[in-house]
Amino acid sequence: MTTDFSAGTVPPMYRETFDVCSHNGKPIHRDVYQCLLSQCSLSTSQLKVIWNLAGPSQGFITRTNLYKTLALVAWAQQGKALTEKLFDNSAGKEYPTPSIGDLTPVKNLVLQLNLKANPAILGLTYSEITQLDTISVELVPEKKGLFLKYSEYMVSSRRFNSKVTRRYNDFLALQELLLSRFPYRVVPRLPPKKIVSDAHFLELRRRGLHRWLTLVCRHPTMCHDALVAFFLTDHGPDIQHRIRDIFRRAPDEFMTSDLAATAKNLLPADYGEIATSREQIRSLVQVIGKLKLLAEAAVERQNSYARDSEDFAAQLKTLSASNIGQVFGSQWVNMQKGFTAISRELHTLSNKSQQNANVEQITVCERLALLLDVLISHKDLCERLEKGLAHDHQQALSKMLSLKKRKIQGVIRGTDAESVEQLEAKMLTQENVISNMELRSDFSLYCVHMETQLVYAYLETLSSILNSLVSLRIRSHSELADIWKQVQPAVQQYLPIDYGVVNGKA
Repeated sequence: MTTDFSAGTVPPMYRETFDVCSHNGKPIHRDVYQCLLSQCSLSTSQLKVIWNLAGPSQGFITRTNLYKTLALVAWAQQGKALTEKLFDNSAGKEYPTPSIGDLTPVKNLVLQLNLKANPAILGLTYSEITQLDTISVELVPEKKGLFLKYSEYMVSSRRFNSKVTRRYNDFLALQELLLSRFPYRVVPRLPPKKIVSDAHFLELRRRGLHRWLTLVCRHPTMCHDALVAFFLTDHGPDIQHRIRDIFRRAPDEFMTSDLAATAKNLLPADYGEIATSREQIRSLVQVIGKLKLLAEAAVERQNSYARDSEDFAAQLKTLSASNIGQVFGSQWVNMQKGFTAISRELHTLSNKSQQNANVEQITVCERLALLLDVLISHKDLCERLEKGLAHDHQQALSKMLSLKKRKIQGVIRGTDAESVEQLEAKMLTQENVISNMELRSDFSLYCVHMETQLVYAYLETLSSILNSLVSLRIRSHSELADIWKQVQPAVQQYLPIDYGVVNGKA
């Protein structure tokens, strides 16, 4: 039977669900379809009936298959018996909307399957990268420590539905371990540490830590590692020491990757393409860095304008309270009313300018800073590769020798990621691969090739950033102009100009 899913009968939720399950409008993978069904809170027998009625016997799931599935899920949730006749009875009506749980697992599966489809192509847009996780880093108001005070941050992850407390040194420990585990990936720089810290510095560092962790948790490879999961979910004490104890002997990515022996086949035919991209990204560091400085300078001008407006208002307030009108006469008393009215509007002007500066800081400056962070990370990666490939290889061989002598302890609890023991087993199975320096070189180039694609995906944000900048500036100037227009009637009423007198001359 052919079911009519014309525009008039399909709820918007059906199209939205297809967009979640599909990659760029393509048919849906069967694993994704099964994952979606698992979120519908139905019995196994009901799901089997739905699969038989709506799902194809083999191959991918089409849009029509999915729409039929969603209608059947809704009817099953209403307690109806599932048959083809339900579609006949719904002709000309809108199909029912099912209740589906959290679609995050579905989104993550779509991304993972797309990454595996062609290991040589990133295949992710910036929008899809943002779906990997959403991170929040907020400063805990009260400092800790009896004698040496230190700041803590509340770190939350949407992907793990977790909330943990972390210190700066915990971030530092994670960065060191990431550089050891993923030497050929873009591991961002941490914001600087400072012993004497004021509120302004703490806010700048909080923003930097938020950008840093966001880049790590949205990295298509690093985000799935047990190391990152441990950092985001563990509630035990003294995290910086325990995370080092558990992961310090973990092998690097090359030692456990399934692609280590075949990475050469995944490289572009022209190796010069990698070198060209590297130089392009180096020049982009300069350009984006300059744009970031200019955007920050513009925000500071808005803040300065807000401060000046507030000061101007305060001085007018002082004039309005002056009693020199006893000498000056009634004209001064009238002017004082004007000072009061203008002062009130200038307070509004200051507040509005401050609000606009804050919005532009988050919407423009922070996003440019995130883009600059990932560009600098790529530059750092290329420099690490030039200096440390031989050292990495010797370190890997040393770890292999150490592994043969003793068992490395430490299994990650509370995550479904690979444990350290599983990584060790992988490392032992490909001992011949690890000992081959040429394969390591090929793998490192492959990683750089993939990281370059990741950087280019982040460059998509420039379009959105500049759109936001233009929209914010238009709105800001319009709002400030409106406030000045409200000042004008008070000026005309209380501060009229006698054009018969100019510079004290009649």
